[in-house]
Amino acid sequence: MTKPNQLANATGTVYLVGAGPGDPGLLTLKAKALLERADVVIYDALVSIGVLEMINPDAKLIHAGKRKGQHSLLQAETNQLLIDWAHQAELVVRLKGGDPFIFGRGGEEMADLVAAGIDVEVVPGVTSGIAAPAYAGIPLTHRDYSSSVVFVTGHEAAGKYRPAVDWRKIAHGAETIVIYMGIHNLPMIVTEFQAAGLTADTPIALVRWGTRPEQEELIATLDTVIEVVTERQFQAPAIAIIGNAVNYRNHLAQLAAAACQAGS
Repeated sequence: MTKPNQLANATGTVYLVGAGPGDPGLLTLKAKALLERADVVIYDALVSIGVLEMINPDAKLIHAGKRKGQHSLLQAETNQLLIDWAHQAELVVRLKGGDPFIFGRGGEEMADLVAAGIDVEVVPGVTSGIAAPAYAGIPLTHRDYSSSVVFVTGHEAAGKYRPAVDWRKIAHGAETIVIYMGIHNLPMIVTEFQAAGLTADTPIALVRWGTRPEQEELIATLDTVIEVVTERQFQAPAIAIIGNAVNYRNHLAQLAAAACQAGS
């Protein structure tokens, strides 16, 4: 019987590898070992330089990244590229930012590979929706702030299985809401949340380039966030966190101030 993440059979094996959110230290040991042995690595735009530097120097590198308005390859082309290289190389790594299956289209790539009879294995990665808030000092769950969390994409595919995320239901679906790829549609999302009854003072945090040296944070409320984003020219890629968990940063600041005062 085949394992759930290991399906047969072809010349080589394709590994769908999560590169994590950016900090090379968050790459899994298994992912690092595969990169050091890979014959071919097909990588995304958001994979950090530090992770790319771990790749076997003799491996063939192919950029297949996607950023809004800057697609180097269509998804179907990337899928076919994986199939083609699986027939030419023993170890092919599809290196994807974050985790392959969390808004990473890893499921689509796996389906085409399996249909073509290619051996596939998934190597999970640390997703930015967890890592970026953590590096910003925001616990997505905390006994005093939040007992539930939901992850949702702010950038949906055209012609998908349903027309759109129901943001008004999402607004009350969990105490903490984490939005991937939501900067472009943030005005619409905020409007929908307010229409659903979230108050104007509901806290929101945006974390750009989470876990990297250039990490940037923006803290606001639903009432002020669009104005602040415009003033600061805050751009993607960023994770948005909505809910009282964002206020934990203030609690940490108060603790630090008290500790400093006690030590002086």
